[in-house]
Amino acid sequence: MAAAQPFDLVILGDMPYGPPEASYPPFEALIERINETTPDLVIHVGDTKSGGSPCTNAVLAEQLDYMQRITAPVLYTPGDNEWTDCHSARAGGFDPRERLAHIRSTYFATPGQSLGSRPLPVDSQAEAGYPENARLMLHGAMVVTAHVVGSNNGFEPHDAETALEALARDAANRAWLTSAFAAAQEAGAGAFILAIHGDMFEFGFGPPWNAEAFLRHSGFARFAELLIEEANRFARPVLLTYGDSHRFRMFRPFPKRAPGIMALETFGAAHMHAVAVTVDASAPYPFSVRPLLNPAQPVGSPE
Repeated sequence: MAAAQPFDLVILGDMPYGPPEASYPPFEALIERINETTPDLVIHVGDTKSGGSPCTNAVLAEQLDYMQRITAPVLYTPGDNEWTDCHSARAGGFDPRERLAHIRSTYFATPGQSLGSRPLPVDSQAEAGYPENARLMLHGAMVVTAHVVGSNNGFEPHDAETALEALARDAANRAWLTSAFAAAQEAGAGAFILAIHGDMFEFGFGPPWNAEAFLRHSGFARFAELLIEEANRFARPVLLTYGDSHRFRMFRPFPKRAPGIMALETFGAAHMHAVAVTVDASAPYPFSVRPLLNPAQPVGSPE
């Protein structure tokens, strides 16, 4: 049985958006607040910039530097704004696959460890070409990242290579998910935390004839169906955390098909807060969730 004691996790993503002179100071205040709380682990669920700003090396480097300022170990899973959507004119007309290669060579230059100023060793899918997919056991809980992005998981076939990339990455993500649950079972984990970027429940989910299913065009369907299967086999609580839609909320997306899965979406750029989770893998329900408010941002501001 894996050793279990409570630990503190912070989740953030989808920020900072807008001109640096306006968005960077409050983001820096949030990083300071996170560091003050001394969490054991931080997860960044992607979208380190807005979809309307250029996907330049300089911007990506700035956001990597911010992650390295966090004193806790940091797990980062890329969002669509960093690469998938960079083909648009407003984002600079970049080749998305080139942007992804750049992210992999910089953010994941050392695939055997996390980011942050006190990195932890991690297992990753680097040998298969996906160093961004990482996992570690922490005090009785398995913590996993999988590269599932917004914009329909990148399955927006504006060209054939884009569609092929999405299909290959989806297959890799599913293989990684299966191996992560197997590792959790073998270690006797009492909880499973899965971090992705994309909001799988925004579009094409829950049609009138089946509130817990996906439409056929969904780029998330195969990954989600496997998650349901694996979570039920795991038979202990699963926390699925993500960003993308910028709404702080918790809900059970599959109350009948997989009641053990709790979804947690973090705040986005409009509020620029984070979410704190205390995890006690030995407890009957291991996740205690609360907002981690940014002192530089007013509470209750509109979306």
